[in-house]
Amino acid sequence: MKARRPYLLRALHEWIADSGETPHIVVDATAEGVTVPRQYVKEGKIVLNVSVTATQMLQLGNDFVSFQARFGGMSHAVQIPVRAVLGIYARETGQGMIFPEGDAEPDPTDGPPTGPQGTADAAAGRTAAPRPNKRPKLQVVK
Repeated sequence: MKARRPYLLRALHEWIADSGETPHIVVDATAEGVTVPRQYVKEGKIVLNVSVTATQMLQLGNDFVSFQARFGGMSHAVQIPVRAVLGIYARETGQGMIFPEGDAEPDPTDGPPTGPQGTADAAAGRTAAPRPNKRPKLQVVK
């Protein structure tokens, strides 16, 4: 399975914008690969307005969020690995989501089932170890 974070980020961005509110992302500015104006970083984090009116060429990709924006009247290219995005919320209401730690990478237990149903192990006469039962997680977002 692919990482969930980029899909949730795009969906929440669209939901917030469609609701007429302003999407903001919280970024771990200390993460490797983060390119933001350092003078606006506070306590290792930066909050960025990612509305279509505040950005140019906004790309919410699977690996990176990138755009051009003005900070203090100066244009800056911003590039953020999706794994460095800690959350997204609407400025006006605070509604949104803080991403759980480790959510930026695919969950190895979400992979396809293994065993004798035509896998390479079955072809070689081996069976894979049974996967532990993974219970769904539900998280309350305020």
